[in-house]
Amino acid sequence: MSQAASNGLAGHRIAQSSSPALLPGAVVNAEVLPRAQRRRFSADYKRRILHEADQCRQPGQIGALLRREGLYSSHLSCWRQQRERGELGTLQRGKKAADPAVKEVARLQRENTRLQGRLKQAETIIAVQKKLCDLLGLPSEDPLKVDSK
Repeated sequence: MSQAASNGLAGHRIAQSSSPALLPGAVVNAEVLPRAQRRRFSADYKRRILHEADQCRQPGQIGALLRREGLYSSHLSCWRQQRERGELGTLQRGKKAADPAVKEVARLQRENTRLQGRLKQAETIIAVQKKLCDLLGLPSEDPLKVDSK
């Protein structure tokens, strides 16, 4: 009978390594545990638990509620702060709905930037045309200062 079987550990593997950290005959558990996931609570659940906690009047009732639900007291304090700030009314994950005014401001800023670029380009072209007229000796007229006849 093997050493593992005599210890009642028949299903486990015995370490076969020369590593000084492992003692001869040590049992190695090769099972890979799944990664823990963070719990998520809905706004309705938070409101219900807060209502139940607010109804507790006797010593130990809140502790019993927390044990029954598998919660910590920090959950209650955090959820109370959220309730005071009004965040438990419409608690949704993901992006917040964009305000139409914010969209309009962003659109106008993009358009303004685009038009400023076109204006700079037009001013550059006019400056080049003036220099060209000066080099060729042609009369140059400023289109912005021409008086209508």
